Amino acid sequence: MSSGEGHCQVRIDDMTLGPYGVGRAQGKALLVANAAPGDVLDVSITGNHRDYSVARMENIAQSSPARRSTPCPFLPRCGGCDWQQLSYREQVAAKGRLIAAELNRALGLDLNPRDLVTPAPAEFGYRSRLRLKVNSKGALGFFELDTNRLVEVDRCLVAREELAFEPARILARALPGRCEEMELVNASRGEVLVAHLHGRVQSADIDRAERAIVAANLIEGVILHGGGERVALGNVSIGVELEPGMRLLADADVFSQVNHECNRMLVASVMEHAAIEPGIAVLDLFCGAGNFSLPAARRGARVLGVDADPVAISAAQRNAKDLGLEEVRFAAMQAQQIAPFLLRAGYRPQVVIVDPPRSGARQLMKMITALGGVRVVYVSCNVATLARDLRILAADGYAVSSVKAFDFFPNTHHSEVLALLT
Repeated sequence: MSSGEGHCQVRIDDMTLGPYGVGRAQGKALLVANAAPGDVLDVSITGNHRDYSVARMENIAQSSPARRSTPCPFLPRCGGCDWQQLSYREQVAAKGRLIAAELNRALGLDLNPRDLVTPAPAEFGYRSRLRLKVNSKGALGFFELDTNRLVEVDRCLVAREELAFEPARILARALPGRCEEMELVNASRGEVLVAHLHGRVQSADIDRAERAIVAANLIEGVILHGGGERVALGNVSIGVELEPGMRLLADADVFSQVNHECNRMLVASVMEHAAIEPGIAVLDLFCGAGNFSLPAARRGARVLGVDADPVAISAAQRNAKDLGLEEVRFAAMQAQQIAPFLLRAGYRPQVVIVDPPRSGARQLMKMITALGGVRVVYVSCNVATLARDLRILAADGYAVSSVKAFDFFPNTHHSEVLALLT
């Protein structure tokens, strides 16, 4: 009920597929950050929109049983972990409810939210890479939610213990005013740092980065990105175990899943749902360095992996050669560009694996239908774009036969969802 102009009290009904809890007040949906389902909050309205309002929490009038004190000392200012105020059990339950509801609205699927999400083996210390903002003075941290105000941090509870912040600070200070973001990537004997620069990479940047490698003995290598240029210094390779007996090696700036333990579960589930067996043709779109292509080829499938990143494709080719996998080919192309060639060549895969970025792969859905794959395995980190794309496939005759989610990103609203269509 209203308690004054711009102020009200609201009960939080559930979370959103984002950083907010949601309730109703003054006839509208009301979004509140750092909330928990069951909270009763005193809030002040900070933004009004046609269908909803956004509010700032001023006081917890009644705390939900799902709420906990955040273990991280940088919260609630830090915008990195937007669900850490929820008990981990509630995080998994809320993700199950939201994913099930989204896919029910889009496709009429009747999913059991209680069994939908596989919890992470570890709630903290799971991230093998961390991407931090860097200010003009070389300070590292995360932005506050919905702002560009930096919250400086010297540690992160969701990062692996091996990820040290001091080497990154040394590099950031060596590049004053040049670096806008820094990735810390766990490597075998230290870490690889990926610096994203303002403008093109300059010779002075290279000299300063080389001196930083010498000054910080935990830096195995540095990759400088800027203005479309890429410069690698030192040893920039990292290893990722995809499954027992299979280790993928790639440069640190090639996309790899941050949660290695969950990724092994995902790889096993994709292989199972795709029913990979010797001799079948598998098309792996957005294949990266071969996260699914290499395990499928190891099982005897004839695999074609496609990705727009030439560095990732080079890594995939090297790994296939090192592993002795002869029935796998890779193409460094946009997936939508290779489609006409595949169709003209009469290429007909039995299985299509799709693992696109958050924006999804809407432009590829008709191509997948035209290729006529018996099974489509779609892996997504964004359930909204997943639902949109699955609707297109469903309209063309595919049926969703299985959905499974994995909590790759505890303490945030994100997860990975696997859908099998036949």
